[in-house]
Amino acid sequence: MKVEEICTRNVRSCTKATTLAEAGNLMWEADCGFLPILDESGKVVGVVTDRDVCMALAVIGEAAAHAPVQVQVRPVVHTCRMGDGVREALRTMRVQKVRRLPVVDGAGVLQGIVSLSDVALAAKPERLAGPADVTDEDVVLALKAICKRVPVDPRVPDPAVTAFV
Repeated sequence: MKVEEICTRNVRSCTKATTLAEAGNLMWEADCGFLPILDESGKVVGVVTDRDVCMALAVIGEAAAHAPVQVQVRPVVHTCRMGDGVREALRTMRVQKVRRLPVVDGAGVLQGIVSLSDVALAAKPERLAGPADVTDEDVVLALKAICKRVPVDPRVPDPAVTAFV
């Protein structure tokens, strides 16, 4: 099974100049918790989640209407391509501890999004799955890996928090 078979193609997005308030409204309207951040050419340069918006507002203490999503842009964006296997996309999610991947073309231009929910809905029971299929067990194992908490050393600053300051 390929990513192109299960990904969402009609995707809302934003730019680095989009405010946190605008990003939140876009996510609310689209009933999603994730927006790819695009440059002028449509290339994915970051992502912002509903959690990112909440945490940024809590830490920076600025009004959402005045804070651009740029304050939250992560330095690394994990992506996949339409022709990638769903198992490969799920592996990236598991290893990188992310629930959604922008789907890009060879130039990094946004083509869609594949989410853990998309994969879960396409998964099959082990007894019915073929060699290229993702199984229910694959999804559960990926979710467990994504949700696993990493012990935090209070002596070491959390880069996710210090990035906002």
